[in-house]
Amino acid sequence: MPTATVKWTGGEEFLATTPSGHAVPFDADGKHNAAPNPMEILLAALGSCSSVDVVLILAKKRQKLTSLEVDVSGERATEPPRVWTRIEMVYRLAGELDEKAVRDSIELSQNKYCSVAAMLGKTAKITYRYEIAKTGN
Repeated sequence: MPTATVKWTGGEEFLATTPSGHAVPFDADGKHNAAPNPMEILLAALGSCSSVDVVLILAKKRQKLTSLEVDVSGERATEPPRVWTRIEMVYRLAGELDEKAVRDSIELSQNKYCSVAAMLGKTAKITYRYEIAKTGN
C-alpha cells in the first residue's frame, strides 16, 4: 500500500514525503506562508490531474496542442471541517484544436478519469469552462 510520511518541522510547518519519494513542504500558518497549505495543494492537484488527462486525450485525438494552463479557484465551508464547497476551473488552451475534441477531453477528465475530481466532487460543486486560442493558419 503506498505510504506518505509527514514530519513536523516546527510551528505549523511540515515536510511530507510522497510514496514516490518526493519531498513536499507544507505550512498551515497563513501569516508565515513558507510553503503551500494542504487545502491549496488540493486545488493544484485537481488542476494537475485534469491537465494530464486533457493533454493525453487530445494527443490520442491527434490534436496539435501547443499550450495548456488551468486556473482553479475555490470557496470553502465557513465551519469546520472547512472543505471545498465550490470549485471553478478555467482551461486555457492554444493550438490547432477542434472545439468538440477539447470539450470532450475536458468532460472525460472531469467525469471519468480524474481521481482528484472524483474525490473533491463529493463535497464541492466543480464547474469548468474553456478558452481556445488558435495558433497557425
